[in-house]
Amino acid sequence: MSGQDRPFLRILLGPTASGKERSALASAKLLGGDIISVDSMKIYRGLDIGTAKASPEMRKLVRHHCLDIAEPTEVFSTARYVSAAEDAISLVSAENRPVILSGGTALYYKNLLEGIFEGPSADPAVRTELLARAESEGHEALYAELESLDPQAAQKIHPNDIRRVVRALEVNRLTGKPISAHQTQWGKWDMRYPCAMVAIDWPRELLYKRIEERVDRMVDCGIEEEARMVFENRESYAHTPLQAVGYKEFFDYFESKATFDEAVDLLKKNTRHLAKSQMTWFRKFPCEWLEMKEGMTADDVAGAAVEIWNKAVKEQQ
Repeated sequence: MSGQDRPFLRILLGPTASGKERSALASAKLLGGDIISVDSMKIYRGLDIGTAKASPEMRKLVRHHCLDIAEPTEVFSTARYVSAAEDAISLVSAENRPVILSGGTALYYKNLLEGIFEGPSADPAVRTELLARAESEGHEALYAELESLDPQAAQKIHPNDIRRVVRALEVNRLTGKPISAHQTQWGKWDMRYPCAMVAIDWPRELLYKRIEERVDRMVDCGIEEEARMVFENRESYAHTPLQAVGYKEFFDYFESKATFDEAVDLLKKNTRHLAKSQMTWFRKFPCEWLEMKEGMTADDVAGAAVEIWNKAVKEQQ
């Protein structure tokens, strides 16, 4: 099926705490559509507060897809996400309902829209060795090795994104070629689906204020208990949920190495870093940016996004 034969995707991007979830909900209600989550942490069952997952009430108002499709014990691949998202897109479009994608995982968007990088399967022995080195030598040592072997890939990966650093080193080890050499097709935005991307852009000071408020709400909603559940299951959980912003910040607190307030402060700091990293990715996407101002609401975003999407749909016809 060519890109033009596929259903049109309405995409709402933005960093964490930008209001994507409620804006997507408002957009879906306006259009009578479904929401497909594009988030590498919201796939996990039981991880709700730390991932800011849509509440049961929100899901009753609008049907959501690609939430709660894996156990935290499972190693979940990008290819598996793409398969699940494509199934959801086919289901919704078969019902002649608009498809709205919303979330903050850039890698999921790129693989869904540009195609999967078919690298070698994970090698448990190599991956275990690299993760053990990350633990003993520190993330910086592995990132420095990646900078030496594949500077092009290193520029695109945050030093603390140990999962992607390990994957890049693993591909290099298994194929004898840098991962960047395998990904030459990326960045050209040769879309597999017709789509229009709208991105929420808050001034930094307002976004950081929203992050502070979100973390405070998470504390009120019981993030400590959810993080403790992750901590107590750390021997059986997959690496990805253990490294999620929202949980790992409390581990030192549970081991009496930090106070609760220090854990909360660290969570706010790491959430700011996550937002910055997401924006770095999204600046490379072919988006129409919505410049936000204090007082603007989810309904404001939805109205602007729907107008942009409707115009793009007409241009496709």
